Amino acid sequence: MKKILSIVFVISAMCISTWAACSESTRKELEALDRSWGEASISGNRSALMGIYADEYQSVPDMQGKMGAIDAAMAAFETQKASGKPADRVDFDHYLISCTPGTATLSHRNTVWGPNGHDGKPAKFYSRSVHILEKRGGRWQVVSNAGGPLDDAAAIWYLEQDWNDANRARNKAWFEENYASDYSSISSTTGKLFSKSSDILDAMSDKGKIELTETTDMNIRVDGNAAVVTGVYRTKGTDDKNAAYDRRIRFTDTWIKRDGRWQVWATTGTTIAN
Repeated sequence: MKKILSIVFVISAMCISTWAACSESTRKELEALDRSWGEASISGNRSALMGIYADEYQSVPDMQGKMGAIDAAMAAFETQKASGKPADRVDFDHYLISCTPGTATLSHRNTVWGPNGHDGKPAKFYSRSVHILEKRGGRWQVVSNAGGPLDDAAAIWYLEQDWNDANRARNKAWFEENYASDYSSISSTTGKLFSKSSDILDAMSDKGKIELTETTDMNIRVDGNAAVVTGVYRTKGTDDKNAAYDRRIRFTDTWIKRDGRWQVWATTGTTIAN
């Protein structure tokens, strides 16, 4: 992975190194606060925002203070309300959270479903946010915030993680949405060629159980509306005969940007001998 935003690497390393400092309940509390912050901004809930932002809040790089941030959120809400159109949908995922008893760093991907997509469908826009929080009087407040849009390489990096999740959950809807209509794949174990429909059918009819999916050693190259990703994919679980397996596959994925979004065009891989 060569081109992903450096801020993601920095935050990822920070969170991994201090992960044990946060209990599961604290991580859930912080994620819930973040989601309520997003809801308050979209719904124009000034009272909630007053409690979420610390008095000395400062954003980066625009150096906006607490009241400036709240006024901007309220202005955006009023503009959206006056337009008579529904607000853009925003999804938050891929959370990374680290903390001490009194401080926390929280980062996540933002997926904004905005207008002007293909055939009247909403278009997707990706960004990443990083928040610094402190605990004051027994409750968390946001003291600083930074973020920015993801470039194509970073967006694809996250889509590869989404693909891992979809494989593990056998999420047919994800495959249907994110495989290109002329998608093709070659099995790393049998060499069989699959189309979009036959690949999805094969995944859905698999009776095995996938316990782990992860990707390492990723290298992402983007040229215009095409991208090539190489790396090592690991999958672990039990097959349809309940026999355990743990496979590592060196893969090449080809992505194509169509209708304003990245889609999987082709994939192939070779199983790495243990």
